[in-house]
Amino acid sequence: METTLNGPRASAAVGDSGWRYLLGGLRTTVPVGSMAQAADVAALAVGACGDDADGHLALDIRTGRVLLILQSAAHAGVTTLDVELAHRVSAAVGGLGLRTEPEIATGAPRSVQLLEIAIDALDIAAIRPFWRAVLGYADEPGHEEPTPALVDPFWQGPAVWFQQMDVPRPQRNRVHFDLCVPHDEALRRIDAALAAGGRLVSADRAPAFWVLADREGNEVCVTTWQGRDG
Repeated sequence: METTLNGPRASAAVGDSGWRYLLGGLRTTVPVGSMAQAADVAALAVGACGDDADGHLALDIRTGRVLLILQSAAHAGVTTLDVELAHRVSAAVGGLGLRTEPEIATGAPRSVQLLEIAIDALDIAAIRPFWRAVLGYADEPGHEEPTPALVDPFWQGPAVWFQQMDVPRPQRNRVHFDLCVPHDEALRRIDAALAAGGRLVSADRAPAFWVLADREGNEVCVTTWQGRDG
């Protein structure tokens, strides 16, 4: 029976295989030497997942690497089946002499991540339809009722979610980025941002998220599953 896993359980179940848990999904990359090899990796991943590929697996092929994502569409999260599929995919990729691993291990500037755009709103129900229409987005799947989150049905753009405000904040930007990174890379990313001229606005909710800002006060939250997905 398929069981939904929380962050700690999902992360622990696949960490040794080079997968990382980000916002209800498992992600990894496979470094490749050519587009032909990338196509081979994609075919292996689909084959390893079998009939479950359609409801769980997403792929992004680029020069030099294949991004693999596992998430149960029916549960809008990581399940025991996703973990099983992750291990199957890793084993299949290993048959080519390749590995599922965070790109940072190969010297790339960053590993897997997931970008969201957060919009502060007093009346979410009033503005959400506008953003859904203008972006051509859809309701986040896996929920019986519409949730605040909107997603790109073609997986090309960042998710958009809405943060409830109690009072107007005219002197503060009301649109900011949420950048979800692997839990074991967050501090390195924050240090790099601070060294590049940023400042730490708040670490009160760390390690769930740190609020950073550039020199003009524009904000970004660096987030992980830790501290909020237990």
